[in-house]
Amino acid sequence: MKNFKGRVAVITGGAAGIGRAMAERFARAGMKIVLADVEAAALNRTAREMRRAGHEVLAVRTDVTKARSLGVLAKKTLAEYGAVHVLCNNAGVYPPDRFSPVWEAPLEDWRWALDVNLYGVVHGIRTFMPIMLKSGEPCHVVNTASLAGMLSGSGSPVYGATKHAVVRLSEAMYASLRELKSKVDVSVLCPGVVQTGIFESERNRPGKLRGIGAPAKYKDLGSIPMQNAMSPADVAEQVFNAIRARQFYVITTTGYDDALRDRMHWILKRQNPQFPDIRTMYKRNSKAV
Repeated sequence: MKNFKGRVAVITGGAAGIGRAMAERFARAGMKIVLADVEAAALNRTAREMRRAGHEVLAVRTDVTKARSLGVLAKKTLAEYGAVHVLCNNAGVYPPDRFSPVWEAPLEDWRWALDVNLYGVVHGIRTFMPIMLKSGEPCHVVNTASLAGMLSGSGSPVYGATKHAVVRLSEAMYASLRELKSKVDVSVLCPGVVQTGIFESERNRPGKLRGIGAPAKYKDLGSIPMQNAMSPADVAEQVFNAIRARQFYVITTTGYDDALRDRMHWILKRQNPQFPDIRTMYKRNSKAV
C-alpha cells in the first residue's frame, strides 16, 4: 500500500500499547480507524481521545477468542466505512509462565493463550481476508507475533508456543498470497520488549480459565528489563514503514540477532541446542530489548 488517506484500518487490541500506537500512526496518515478491544472502558477512552485529536474512529468491543465477535466487528466496519484495507491482528496476552517448566503450565494457561494469541489471529484472517481479497484493492494484514516466536529455550513456553504458531501461520499466508498474485500483503510483527501492559494481562482472563499462576518457587527469579524497552510509537512507525515497503518480517530490534543466528546454526548443523540459562538470560539481555 502506498496511499493511506481515506483508507480503513481495523486493529484488535487497539485500546492500548502497540495497538493504540498503530491506530494513532495510521490516523496521522489520514486513515479511518476501527478500534477493537475486549476492555470496554479503555476502548471508549482511547476512541474519545483520538476523536478529540481530529481523527475518524469507530470503536467496537470485540472478544477475539470468539469467531462470532469478529463477524460483528466486520459487519459494523463495513456498515460504517464500506471497506477494510489494513487489518492488524494485534490482541495478545502473556500467561505467568516466564520461568516455570513447560510441563508445569496449567491447562488454563494453554487454553487462554491459544484462544487469544493464536485463535484471535485465525478468527481475524478467516473473517476479513475474504472481504479484502474480494475488494481487488491493495490491502495489508499485520499479525502480531513476538521475537519469542523466533527464539526458544525454557522461558515463557506457553506464550512462545503461541507466537511461534503465529509466525508459521503468517508465513503460510505470505506464500499463498504470492502464489495467487494477490494485491493483499502480509507482515508478521516480531517485537522485542515494548513498554506495554501485556505483563498485566491477567486482568482480562476469563474466570473459567483462571489457573493457579506461576509456582511460588519461580516468582523471584527475575523480571523483564523494561528500562530500555522500545516505545509503542517506535514499533508503530516500523509497522507503518513495513506496510509501505511490503516488508514481511518486522523485527523491531537487532538485540537478539546472535540468538537467532545460533538457533539457525544448530538446526542446520543438526546440533543439540545450547539455550541460555533462564535464570541469567533476562539480566544478560537487559539491553537487547
